[in-house]
Amino acid sequence: MKDLTDAMADMNEDKALELTQKYLDEGESPVEIFRAYQAAMEEIGKRFEQNLYFVPELIMAGEMMKAGAGLIKPHLKDDDDGGGAGKIGKFLIATIEGDIHDIGKNIMGMMLDLNGFEVMDLGVDVPLQKIVDAAKEFKPNVIGLSGLLTLAFDPMKALVDKLKDEGVRDDYKVIIGGAQMDQHVCDYVGADAWVTDAVAGVNQSKAWVAA
Repeated sequence: MKDLTDAMADMNEDKALELTQKYLDEGESPVEIFRAYQAAMEEIGKRFEQNLYFVPELIMAGEMMKAGAGLIKPHLKDDDDGGGAGKIGKFLIATIEGDIHDIGKNIMGMMLDLNGFEVMDLGVDVPLQKIVDAAKEFKPNVIGLSGLLTLAFDPMKALVDKLKDEGVRDDYKVIIGGAQMDQHVCDYVGADAWVTDAVAGVNQSKAWVAA
């Protein structure tokens, strides 16, 4: 589906939506179609970092994602055999304080929503106490912490330590996501899992709530 990814990355919304509908009509997997959107968002992120795209393009990309998700969502729920029966779990997501990147977080949040999670997105550069307070009120199954920068590692660890200090660490699964994540970082932070791919993050979260 490179043509779909290219259309999205090149900001050709009409062509992207046309191709999305075409693939859906042909019976292609809605998850695979969404992966094409994810690949496009990653490319858009790279172009932004290279100063080829700017904030208006990021805003437009977000709107294109919403439009594409509107087409994909009904098919994905049918494909997943779970649709319409209510939410399967709750997911609290935030980009940790000190980091303002949100493309990966937004993709993850949208994928979670498409897969039946009730998602609370706290945004970017979120203070640790705000995350803890929101978790206590929202009572999610999973807390997802996003961070693109290596500077995010220590705040992520501090958040897990704060959950421990307040006696609620065992109430939630904690997953960390971002391009810099690996098992070493996961162990350092004290998280339950790490991902660099939104689809993997959704699959892990679904496995946790199904257990």
